[in-house]
Amino acid sequence: MEHGFVRKSIWPFAVGILIGLLFFAGISRLGRYGIWSHFAQFVAGRTTRVDVSPPAVLDRIRRLSRLETVAFSMDKIVEGQRESAYLPNFLVGEKLLLVAHGEVTAGVDLAQLKPGDLWVHGDSVTVRLPPAQVLSTRIDNAKTRIYSRTTGLLVTADPNLETQVRQAAEEQITKAALADGILDKARENARGNVGALLTGLGFKRADVQ
Repeated sequence: MEHGFVRKSIWPFAVGILIGLLFFAGISRLGRYGIWSHFAQFVAGRTTRVDVSPPAVLDRIRRLSRLETVAFSMDKIVEGQRESAYLPNFLVGEKLLLVAHGEVTAGVDLAQLKPGDLWVHGDSVTVRLPPAQVLSTRIDNAKTRIYSRTTGLLVTADPNLETQVRQAAEEQITKAALADGILDKARENARGNVGALLTGLGFKRADVQ
């Protein structure tokens, strides 16, 4: 009789342990699939909200600031020379050939966006971007070299000549980038980047012009 009583009292205890293990296993499974976090948010009344009012959206876009979207690079041979109207070049002339490697970066300055450039209609948004522009042009000194330089018998090399040739190289490389359509590419890439940002904010339709 005494052994039977002990056996009967163990069963409720074992069943309780089993239920507890199943409960914790279920909780871990819910956590694995993210269901528990949603359930906890529902019980606690906590939800995630993104402010999609026009001022807030405009601020998020402006944070991208000067959006550099495309780069153009090329090598350019530029010639510079000095000569006299009275004496021959072999006496006072100077000639320099520079092989310049330049890089042009273009994009859109989103800090120029104005409130009138953005319209929000429910889950749709329309943005009119500022025009694309060349943001910078630079000569890569590591890849730029003087190909040849000659001076007349009566003069020394003028250091200002190389500076002027470099400036001319920047101008020519910028013109080449513009002729290659760098601004069109920069605008298209900017539209894609801003559109992705707006979609990430929750808009179902983003029209970036």
